[in-house]
Amino acid sequence: MNWIYLIIAGIFEVFWAYMMKLSHGFTKINFTVFTILGMLVSFILLAKATKTLPLSIAYPVWTGIGAIGSILVGFFIFGDKISPITWVFIILLLISIIGIKITTSN
Repeated sequence: MNWIYLIIAGIFEVFWAYMMKLSHGFTKINFTVFTILGMLVSFILLAKATKTLPLSIAYPVWTGIGAIGSILVGFFIFGDKISPITWVFIILLLISIIGIKITTSN
């Protein structure tokens, strides 16, 4: 269950980053509220995951999910331009996250 909490926490990290972008510097109150709620859910689930997972595993996976998810949101929703070499490093990051999961005993 700890890995499920961690994955959902990472998804909520992407959610709050997306909402933060839509808040236009926290000037749009509805998106600001969603940003804060997303942060709370993400942090609470991360805290639940770290009850049993080592911080040295949980935090990098959480941030990795957030990073890759935010990159994909930027690319697909906001039209961010990403160079081919950057895609290589994104794939390496994804491989690293999967490798951490595979090699962790919890």
